[in-house]
Amino acid sequence: MITILSISSIVSEIAGALWGWPMVILLLGTHIFLTIRLKFPQRKIFKAIKLSFTKDENSTGDVSQFAALATSLAATIGTGNIIGVATAISLGGPGAVFWCWLTGVFGIATKYSEGLLAVKYRVKTEDGTMLGGPMYALERGLKSKWLAVLFCIFTVCASFGIGNMVQANSISMMMEKTMHLSPQVSGLIMSVLVALVILFGVKGIAKVCSFLVPFMALFYIIGCFIILGINFEYLGESLRLIIHSAFNPMAAGGGFAGATVMAACRFGISRGLFSNESGLGSAPIVAAAAQTRNPVRQALVSSTGTFWDTVVVCAITGLVLVSSVVAPNGIDASHGAGLTEAAFSVIPVFGPLVMSVGLLTFAFSTILGWSYYGERCMEYLGGKKVIKFYRLVWIVAVYIGAVVNLQLVWDFADMMNALMALPNLIVLLALSGVIARESKKYLSGNHIDDYATDDDLE
Repeated sequence: MITILSISSIVSEIAGALWGWPMVILLLGTHIFLTIRLKFPQRKIFKAIKLSFTKDENSTGDVSQFAALATSLAATIGTGNIIGVATAISLGGPGAVFWCWLTGVFGIATKYSEGLLAVKYRVKTEDGTMLGGPMYALERGLKSKWLAVLFCIFTVCASFGIGNMVQANSISMMMEKTMHLSPQVSGLIMSVLVALVILFGVKGIAKVCSFLVPFMALFYIIGCFIILGINFEYLGESLRLIIHSAFNPMAAGGGFAGATVMAACRFGISRGLFSNESGLGSAPIVAAAAQTRNPVRQALVSSTGTFWDTVVVCAITGLVLVSSVVAPNGIDASHGAGLTEAAFSVIPVFGPLVMSVGLLTFAFSTILGWSYYGERCMEYLGGKKVIKFYRLVWIVAVYIGAVVNLQLVWDFADMMNALMALPNLIVLLALSGVIARESKKYLSGNHIDDYATDDDLE
């Protein structure tokens, strides 16, 4: 007889296999290949940051470039930064921080490429709405409708897992622990708040995310810097430990229980990839809605998402956690998911507040960002007539996620995330020549401010 427990075990094994070394190598390999093929687009990161805060006047699109970036960041900066880095260190030792950071550096090229294809192959509907993402690049650029359909199916399934129910569950558990609020009450409140935002479509989501993302990131980073100040004299040792253990096995003890190089590499890379979503194919769905004059301009803006998420936020989190373990009477590295909470507890009153507000805003904004990803994929599969039904189901799923046990959902979401990445990586590699050609046209000389021609937008 098949039971929930047996199904959960099977799904967990499949998810573990999909996120094993083959997927890690494929994703990181794509990052490195695109970095070399595009001649290190990372060198343009400061130009990209400037563009992200510049309104692109007289350009087609639904939302500003910053709003599109904020929406994608809302979906990526979240539990992966707070909990993901903690579990990477717990399982792989301090060296995992280095490998996590490295995925962010190389992942910038992949996020850049995703944004470029999203704008190049986007389409305009009869009501003027811009639609794009890997499904349109697969259909229009690679002429592979069946892969586009598969991508959308996997994305919709993943959205209800990692983008909805697990986030709602994280919020409800935190609210129950800190405010003694029952999951039923917090679930109802979340459902109402989500409904009020997503019923206004991408503009409503982007407007809320444009406010939430800078606030939550600044609030969280201030807390991190306070801890780094407290642990200041141990920062040098922490950095040495992070770099050394990335390439050398650690002796048992010292708070990290004999972590191996293989463990540091595997968990650091996998958590980094999970955190910034470069190669997953989610962020380009909203990048396609941006007001931009050419594909490369938005590609640069999109690339800053991975920079902020992993190169900055995950790196700071990692340094906070390692220094908190290294410090005398430091925290126990085996805490796993609770490692970040233990680190922030050194700040009286303010520390737990930062954690609570950080998790609350991170998780809530992730629900909003992923609602848009799933909605666009549902529209691709069934047209505009399914959007209202999708939004209703999404709101109900928020409540369900808040009140039920979600281990099966976690594993199912991991499995769908891996499956949606495969079609996206195929189109990135297959159309890398197109990406290189567009990049050369706009990045060579001073053509980044040029408007796209009909040949650039297919």
